[in-house]
Amino acid sequence: MKKTIRCLLFVAVVLQMQPDTCEAQSKKTITEKWPAGTSPQEVGKRVAAHFVQTPHTNFNRPTPPKVITYPETCTWYGALTFAKQTNDAALMKKLAERFEPLFGARDTLIPKPDHVDYTVFGAVPLELYMQTKDKRYLELGQRFADKQWGPPEGPRVKPESQLFYNQGLTWQTRMWIDDMFMITAVQAQAYRATGDKKYIERAAREMVVYLDSLQKPNGLFYHAPDVPFFWGRGDGWMAVGMAELLRSLPEDNPNRERIMRGYKTMMASLLKYQAETGMWRQLIDDPEAWPETSCTGMFTFAMITGVKNGWLDAATYGPAARKGWLALVSYIDENADMREVCEGTNKKNDRQYYLDRKRNIGDLHGQAPVLWCATAWLR
Repeated sequence: MKKTIRCLLFVAVVLQMQPDTCEAQSKKTITEKWPAGTSPQEVGKRVAAHFVQTPHTNFNRPTPPKVITYPETCTWYGALTFAKQTNDAALMKKLAERFEPLFGARDTLIPKPDHVDYTVFGAVPLELYMQTKDKRYLELGQRFADKQWGPPEGPRVKPESQLFYNQGLTWQTRMWIDDMFMITAVQAQAYRATGDKKYIERAAREMVVYLDSLQKPNGLFYHAPDVPFFWGRGDGWMAVGMAELLRSLPEDNPNRERIMRGYKTMMASLLKYQAETGMWRQLIDDPEAWPETSCTGMFTFAMITGVKNGWLDAATYGPAARKGWLALVSYIDENADMREVCEGTNKKNDRQYYLDRKRNIGDLHGQAPVLWCATAWLR
């Protein structure tokens, strides 16, 4: 009798543990046995080393930039997070050395924080501060984050800027989907660097306004309200922005549930539109659109982050994330340059306009998501 009871108790314990065991196994399966040359460590190191050698870049144009552009900011941030995650002190040193001239003779390259595309630059010095504890970085990065929520100022102020400011939003609000990475990235970084909840809380409030205003029932986002196309990289900014925000947003934040709902709805829709190859397309729901690498990297990052944090079912989204990563890295050439990257794109209510966009090689819009993904796999 006692033996029978012991057996029944053993079976009950095994059954109780089984779901968690399966979940853990699913998480393990998606990251093990990478084919040669495709592991996050190998790929991240190649792409980060290439970035260190890349001059300041003007949106893939031959002319030098007047200021640091947001694609470079995003790639720099990705390389820094990869260096941190891999404990690569040599890489970290080179990335800091890249910044040092900005404190001196090349300070004119620092953009003015008067637009979301420029203010996101603050994410880089804030990351450098967290890794080096050099207060110069904190002072600079925090100034960018604070200016974003300060009163409207400068030539970029529009009539609606004051209205947004009066509502407790940033005066830099545009209701463009790109904003939800550009704004949340620098504010989340300021929270991580200082521990001051005001930064993450206002970013969360802003995100909810964008979700309530722009997200479609299928979870995706038009490139603009008057442009009914689900442009890949545009939606990618939203996917990464939500994942980055949720990664640091406290569990008790009143806006967390709304943002998580928006994130999960988007991920479920993206799962349906992933091609058999693992890629996503220039226009997400258009089967005739070409496979595009920057959005594929962004969506893959969002899924990796969701699986790693337990927000997404590992058995469902883990294989999709792995498939996306393996497809993505197949587009990296021998110079560590990403191919098939959509050029910078303004809105236009014309399907053919999106299908005909130039496909760049080595464009930092495409380099950055690779580094984000490599870091996310290793977190």
